[in-house]
Amino acid sequence: MRQRKNGSSLKHPNLSEAEEKSQKKSPYSSKHVFATCLGFRMLNALLIQTYFNPDEHWQALEVAHRIAFGYGHLTWEWEEGIRSYLHPMMFALFYKLLALLGLDTPWVMIKAPRLLQSIFAAAGDLYLYKLSLVLFGDGVAKWALFSQLANWFMFFCFSRTFSNSLETVLTLVGLYYWPSMRSSSNKVSSASRKWGVTLAALACAIRPTSAIIWVYVGLLELYLTHERLRFIFLELIPIGSVVLGIMCLLDRLMYGSWVLVPLNFLKFNFLSSGGDYYGTHKWHWYFTQGFTVMLFSFLPFCVDGIIKSKYWKLSGLVLWVLGLYSILGHKEFRFVLPVLPISLIFAGYSLASLEERSYKNDERKRSSCICNKWSSRKHFAIFFLLASNIPMALYMSLVHQRGTEDAMNYLSKEAAKEKVKSILFLMPCHATPYYSTLHYNLPMRFLDCTPSKGTPAESDRFMMDPVSFAEDFAKHWSHPSHILLFDSEERHLKDFLVSHSFREVRRFFHAHFKVDRDLQASVVVYAMTDT
Repeated sequence: MRQRKNGSSLKHPNLSEAEEKSQKKSPYSSKHVFATCLGFRMLNALLIQTYFNPDEHWQALEVAHRIAFGYGHLTWEWEEGIRSYLHPMMFALFYKLLALLGLDTPWVMIKAPRLLQSIFAAAGDLYLYKLSLVLFGDGVAKWALFSQLANWFMFFCFSRTFSNSLETVLTLVGLYYWPSMRSSSNKVSSASRKWGVTLAALACAIRPTSAIIWVYVGLLELYLTHERLRFIFLELIPIGSVVLGIMCLLDRLMYGSWVLVPLNFLKFNFLSSGGDYYGTHKWHWYFTQGFTVMLFSFLPFCVDGIIKSKYWKLSGLVLWVLGLYSILGHKEFRFVLPVLPISLIFAGYSLASLEERSYKNDERKRSSCICNKWSSRKHFAIFFLLASNIPMALYMSLVHQRGTEDAMNYLSKEAAKEKVKSILFLMPCHATPYYSTLHYNLPMRFLDCTPSKGTPAESDRFMMDPVSFAEDFAKHWSHPSHILLFDSEERHLKDFLVSHSFREVRRFFHAHFKVDRDLQASVVVYAMTDT
């Protein structure tokens, strides 16, 4: 960010004079900020030991494992062509590198993907700091970064291997380069905007719904710029076409035929409401539950920062995204992850205003107490945020829903010792990681949950009547050496398991409270008596 030559500062080519002046006030270099964030996010990645959402494994790592090692399960989305290989390919190349170095051990295969994502997450943290710096100065930037690192949901989710996590990184970096998001867009170079368009296109290629964000930014740019024709015909269309072309070529190579993923994605999720198969929420869910839970104790500071800063372009983006996602029936926390850091910038603004007020008070009282720089109000705010977010972050990352990950980690080690021959998962579909964690090519079977009209899927039929389903299923199975199930179903199937010569070998704690089904307190591993 700041370079020196012969003792003088060199001006950043993408900053206006006002923004350059505010940037010079920062006592921290980009390298220092990135190194700090990288260390934090790598520790963050190692501390994540729980299961959040199937897509972390089944839509990224499982696909990458199949590309890299030749075995792994592709869910129905890949048969329908509504997912691009762009995101999994990143992890596939990483897996290949690990294999070439002989590092594809069970522990490394479990930890390494999140460590890789932690590098991208640290880059996102850096650009949140840089964006805050050019918009509001160092006083806000350091507290925006504090808010980003202290927020429980960012800790819980940002270092996971979701496409949403990478989308969030690209959003933060992209917004920094878009002139329309600056306070003086006319003084930002066109080269900066080209980077912004490129990053926006990549975000949309990885997650087509990212277009919701970039339509807002693009329309704002179209309104503010004096080079509309240049923006549309020399930047937007050429760059967008190149990125779309690369994505289509990669998907052509992997699918074996031409597939236009964004169009298929649009048809399934928007035109046919296919996502509603996995559950729906009320239109106001993001405002009353989803996004408010993600912000948690930062919510009042975020609202205060929005009001005080009056930077409506950025707060308008948050409202735009939450509003459009509210129209869709199927809602998830991670869908709006890209605008959580933006909201935390406003929380940083609020905290910075407290510091500024305490500093002014200190100037008045300097003669009586030179050491009293921060007000008790400031101390209380920091204590309140840390005391509320740290326990939440650690509990959700280390405790809640860890059983399925622990069980697969155990089976991975057992498989390496050749003690596992085949595995059956008698539980809701995609409730555990799969081959990407086991990293051993042996037969495994889970209950299918492909969306279908009128006919309940295997997973649904099992949950409705576990005993009848298991007895019918056993008539046609290839006898597995191990069975995984939750304790909530185990109590119904205990007699069935004993009658088929299975015994309990391990039990792993999973959760203290239920989420969307009966309490699944533990994950139980059963094995054949002669295994």
